[in-house]
Amino acid sequence: MSSAHLDTFTADHLPPREQWPEFRFDRPELKFPAQLNCVSELLDRQVAAGHGDRRCLIASDGTTWTYRELQGRANQIANVLVNDFGLRTGNRVLLRAPNSPLLAACWLAVVKAGAVAVGTMPLLRSRELRPIVDKAQITHALCDRGLADDLLPLVTKDSGLAHVCYFNDDGADALERRMARQPLTFANVETAAEDTCLLAFTSGTTGVPKATMHFHRDLVAVCRCWPAHVLRPSADDIFIGSPPLAFTFGLGGLLLFPLSVGASSVLIERTSPDHLVDASAAHRATVPFTSPTSYRAMAGRGAEIGRSSLKRAVSAGEMLPASTRLLWKDATGLELIDGIGTTEMLHMFISADEATQRPGATGKPVPGYTACVLDPTGQPLPIGEVGQLAVKGPTGCRYLSDDRQTNYVQHGWNLTGDAYLVDADGYFHCRGRTDEMIVSSGYNIGPPEVEEVLLQHPAVAECGVVGVADDQRGQIVKAFVVLREGYRPGAEMIQTLQDHVKQTAAPYKYPRAIAFLDALPKTQTGKLQRFKLREHDLPGERA
Repeated sequence: MSSAHLDTFTADHLPPREQWPEFRFDRPELKFPAQLNCVSELLDRQVAAGHGDRRCLIASDGTTWTYRELQGRANQIANVLVNDFGLRTGNRVLLRAPNSPLLAACWLAVVKAGAVAVGTMPLLRSRELRPIVDKAQITHALCDRGLADDLLPLVTKDSGLAHVCYFNDDGADALERRMARQPLTFANVETAAEDTCLLAFTSGTTGVPKATMHFHRDLVAVCRCWPAHVLRPSADDIFIGSPPLAFTFGLGGLLLFPLSVGASSVLIERTSPDHLVDASAAHRATVPFTSPTSYRAMAGRGAEIGRSSLKRAVSAGEMLPASTRLLWKDATGLELIDGIGTTEMLHMFISADEATQRPGATGKPVPGYTACVLDPTGQPLPIGEVGQLAVKGPTGCRYLSDDRQTNYVQHGWNLTGDAYLVDADGYFHCRGRTDEMIVSSGYNIGPPEVEEVLLQHPAVAECGVVGVADDQRGQIVKAFVVLREGYRPGAEMIQTLQDHVKQTAAPYKYPRAIAFLDALPKTQTGKLQRFKLREHDLPGERA
């Protein structure tokens, strides 16, 4: 196959082929041509098939774009990138904005133009954006003016980030004004199916950002697996949800999957449980995507939801407790569709629909994928024994220039870092994480990220961070802090340290519980023993 990338950065920084997982394309719908642009398949195909006047994207204020309007705006943005900013195929484009139809159009435009989309969560600060910009060697950025402050420090004379365009802006150079000067047509670049079109960043337990590289074929493949066989949406469905488009959970559930069947999607900026219930009712949504934590909160308005337009509800992002599934069902009358996916795999690969779900189980491998549970030597474990979850399918992990590739991919399997067992009926049951990642309300948080911020405060001599179980959020961040001489523990210090983290890092990373110790447990070589922190009997205080 012939790559369309003139900028070969992503191809040059793929892991060696022998470190790739085994990819499986043993279903007819997973046979892809050598040349494939996923936006041609997902968006332009709908217009070409005569569905251009169908409703496609809906904004918070009710503004609606049809498929033809979305195509036209994406084409205009692609023209802006190429004609105004000299975008070359293969360049990396950072996208920074709350969920909105215009952000979706920007994502589609980048991929239409043969470039590589790099989504970032709106909550990230400059210190968290910098390693993303550096690692991906970002050349262009499209950014909501309201989020400019944390991007501006990264745009310097010596930075490779040479081209930044803002939208939702009144300036003469705003994206909207540039779009108005461009045609509504654009010839999509004929990319190779194995050209990278998405760099999805995830943080591991070390806190060092990892970028998972996804090809054009990957984005089409996930649309032909889980939604086609588990969710089974129709063109009349209206999707809605809380995850940002920068999360692969949100990108699939709120953009790719609706496009693939000619459905519509509500893209809202405010996504608290109450706002999600209100927006679902206002826009007659039928399929919400959010975390178990959110469903637990939304269940308080269960009677209202039970009378609403919702037909199905999708839960992912963290383990779904059986109690939350039951609470939601009792409150609304709807079964939750649970599933597990990872950034490395792009989207869900184990799941169950309403009819086949089993309380306490995630489900079975989605058609197109196979999974098993392995022991530490890489051998399959018997039924009922807990081990590491291993997956193969049409998608898989390829890290951008990262030695951790050989940790995630072993013997052709993707090792997700989750501890699972399989029962006698083939259902997979989650038993937690095999690594130290904290999963709180659907957000992945690396303990060292929080530790680094805490250590920047003058009161903190040492600290260690772990995740502890929480009924509402799945886990919360708990920090164990050794104070410097002259500082006193107590409620006031807890609030001071929590505020410090909120102001320095993404707010969801702040420690909701803090305990003060005289010393941290360490090995003889000085390594922090996190397992002893988890066993510590000091409860700390929560906020």
